[in-house]
Amino acid sequence: MKRDFMFTSESVTEGHPDKLCDQIADAVLDRYLRQDPMSQVITECAVSNGILFIASRFASQATVDIPEVARQVIQQVGYDREEFNATDCTVMTSLTEMPIALVRDEREMSEAELERIPARNMANVFGFACNQTPNLMPLPVWLAHKLARRLASARLQRHLAYLAPDGKTQVGVEYRDGRPYRIHSLTLVASQWGDRAVSPERLRDDLYQLVIEPAFQDAPLQPDRSTAIFVNPDGPLINGGPVTHSGLTGRKNAIDTYGEYSRQSESALSGKDPSRIDRVGAYAARYAAKNVVAAGLADVCEVQLTYSIGQARPVSIQIDSHGTGNVSDEVIAQRIQAVFDFRPAGIIREFNLRELPTLYRGGFYHKLSAYGHVGRMDIGLPWERTDKTAELKG
Repeated sequence: MKRDFMFTSESVTEGHPDKLCDQIADAVLDRYLRQDPMSQVITECAVSNGILFIASRFASQATVDIPEVARQVIQQVGYDREEFNATDCTVMTSLTEMPIALVRDEREMSEAELERIPARNMANVFGFACNQTPNLMPLPVWLAHKLARRLASARLQRHLAYLAPDGKTQVGVEYRDGRPYRIHSLTLVASQWGDRAVSPERLRDDLYQLVIEPAFQDAPLQPDRSTAIFVNPDGPLINGGPVTHSGLTGRKNAIDTYGEYSRQSESALSGKDPSRIDRVGAYAARYAAKNVVAAGLADVCEVQLTYSIGQARPVSIQIDSHGTGNVSDEVIAQRIQAVFDFRPAGIIREFNLRELPTLYRGGFYHKLSAYGHVGRMDIGLPWERTDKTAELKG
């Protein structure tokens, strides 16, 4: 890794069309799993001006009104204007009901049975951790999420009632000798309702006071006099959302993971049930990487797991500590292979992935679909635990 460089990462609010699609896909998944934890579901969405398209394949004993779930999400996100709203938008569906297969609860399986549950698809998944932030995430994406949350909060708490749901943030961080050195730039793109829009000067002042300052209150670095701050640099964004630009499930993979500071799988995370290794494998890889850094084995750790169809265990486990390891990458790989269970059924059992939607009010996977699937400290994600550090130290 270069020692001196500048890196930017972005985040978006719940009202961004791509995130709207992710939330709908995961809300559908939650609804299936709450009724039938053994459901197999893959849901993808696309949205544009006045039209939402949902494609879903499922094998389940549950009965789910998918268009109604989608309309509930649209309403919750805050789209209630004439241009796009939950009542009037056209919801088109392509639904394929697959035969229900006998699937046993992984918690009841023996080790031999776990070994016989293979990956159902091919995947290269990545997990990453570094010691730049308290939750062991890269600083740029951590700050971008904080800004996006504050932007959404200013709207939801009606501190800035003129804000519409769609928003985007970007943070540029300057690195010196491989460590965050200063905040290079901040960019906020905030949509406004057309009948409430304010002047650019007022918008900038309001966002600085109610979004930027609170977001950086406990940050390890603060903006300085040379930090460039851009607010709607491309001009006013009126209404925003699907009226302005289209959305698609899985298009914000970098925001869902590490802000492109680390590698990421090309596969979407949202809308897939726990049997899909391209989703849950990414969570297991993060779990391993975070525990490696928390154990002090390295300051930076990227875990790559490679799965092949028909094989229960990864066919390859690769570690890259970017030269920061206190032991070799080969030793780290050996230790995580001995400590973590990367088999698909083992991951489901370790994280209790089939039951989580019933344990969280309002569903579980829906909560992941905005502000990151990893690095979250507001939900109690099982893959964010650092309970394997003693075993890794050996």
